[in-house]
Amino acid sequence: MSDLYPDVVASGGLGAAVREVARRRGRDVGVPDWAIDYVTVPTTRGYVSVDLSDEERLFRVRVHIPGFSWGIGATDDLGLLVDVIAAWRDGVPFDVLAGEFAFLELDEFAGALDRGEPTAAQWTNLLGSEPGDLLRLLHADDVLRNMFPTITHGAVRLRVDPMNWLSRQILVFEEREGHYSVARPPGTAWTEVMAADLIPHLRAALGKDG
Repeated sequence: MSDLYPDVVASGGLGAAVREVARRRGRDVGVPDWAIDYVTVPTTRGYVSVDLSDEERLFRVRVHIPGFSWGIGATDDLGLLVDVIAAWRDGVPFDVLAGEFAFLELDEFAGALDRGEPTAAQWTNLLGSEPGDLLRLLHADDVLRNMFPTITHGAVRLRVDPMNWLSRQILVFEEREGHYSVARPPGTAWTEVMAADLIPHLRAALGKDG
């Protein structure tokens, strides 16, 4: 590793190296001080992670949301890596990113988002693997099926934006037949909702601003 990544070794790890270069370049990359050996950064367009190639000097960049991961390019330049992480966190448009960073390969990632594939595929995966009627009930609604679903401790979580972990979201848990508990994170208490009111309640909660 020292032959391919002497700068990383000298800094004590990949996370430390990225922070050091970011400070020198005046960039905000969001890598916490305790992250020494790895880089995983939350952004409004998924989690960005970086890993090192063992065969040649390459910093490989990936974007993740629950159940999905895309490789979006690789570079041998630690400075460019820092710049692209900072730009991604800042929400720079895809076409601008592609023009500024020639090593990025965004067609597959951007195309999947445009086609709504993460959300549609996630529904298909969950409906095929999770028992119970709650998922089918939610998916049958033409508004709720456009929300990104995950399962959290037995509850269904619906999120407005699949890429943004902090976007509007709601948790639904089936207590017993016809009785549901609903909460809107963060910090909202659970509310009991009857079956007849569930879909309108969820639509209203997910449609609110904030």
